[in-house]
Amino acid sequence: MPSSSETQAQVARESHRRGRLAAPVIAGGVLYLLSGIVIAATINGAPSVGLLQGLAPALRGEAHPATSPRAPEVKFFSHHAFALVAGSVLVAIALGILVLALLLLFDAARFRRPQTWPGARPLVIAGGITLAVVSVAHQIVGAVETHNFAVGHDFSNHAVDNALTKATPYVVIDYLDLLAGLALAGGLIVTALAAMRVGLLTRWMGILGVFTGVLVFLPIGGVSFEIIPAFWIVMLGILFGGRWPNGDPPAWASGEARPWPSQAEMRAARQARAGAPAVSAAGADGAGAADVAPAPTQPAGSGGSRRRRRKRGARR
Repeated sequence: MPSSSETQAQVARESHRRGRLAAPVIAGGVLYLLSGIVIAATINGAPSVGLLQGLAPALRGEAHPATSPRAPEVKFFSHHAFALVAGSVLVAIALGILVLALLLLFDAARFRRPQTWPGARPLVIAGGITLAVVSVAHQIVGAVETHNFAVGHDFSNHAVDNALTKATPYVVIDYLDLLAGLALAGGLIVTALAAMRVGLLTRWMGILGVFTGVLVFLPIGGVSFEIIPAFWIVMLGILFGGRWPNGDPPAWASGEARPWPSQAEMRAARQARAGAPAVSAAGADGAGAADVAPAPTQPAGSGGSRRRRRKRGARR
């Protein structure tokens, strides 16, 4: 167990780091959401290929048309490459800030509970940095490939597939993206659970952190679901800034683990405040009394009347 001086020094370091990271973390949450909006708005503006357009070459008897129906889509991405790259840079900045926030949260949780899994820290660092780099690299590769397609002379289906998804750089980046996303999600989930367990995060923040880790690894739902990680990051920044509703969780100031009470403990506390223990005690006394059968009682006047009858008989 750390001494009181070590605990005080740790709390002072955490307070300093929290104060420096509060505003950047809030900005990181906003940037995360903004990046999703920019990228989604750009992609949604791309021309779509309908069923009839896709079947048109086959209906004309062209198995391998010289110009793919999806060629305008590739040219659109080439012309809007700057917006896509800018959106990826925003998400990379947000991920870098998230890594710093998670490291602070992990170090604080591990100080209060040394048995916290230490592997979460390298997962956060490696996964977060790699994912940030890969997000930018993916859009840069896309800008280069789509530009080469737009200024080239091959507009076939094969050229379209290479320009959008199947070029060798895409394959490498996809594998790195998968591994990095898995590492960051694992580190984030472990950190959120550890911080909740020692009382640094409230229960709903810990659960939302787990959900955020899942969404970082599986970015489903588009911008609508990206609101959840963005909201969690912003709330983490508010916590770091000491602006948490009803005050900071006590574990921050104490430097010790202050686990949140379980549902059973909270239920018992509510019952105690409502006077339930007194009722329970009374019930227990009643139950104990019920186990012992009461002695039979007789009417008060019956014994006296029999004695009077005996006396009258004796006089006769």
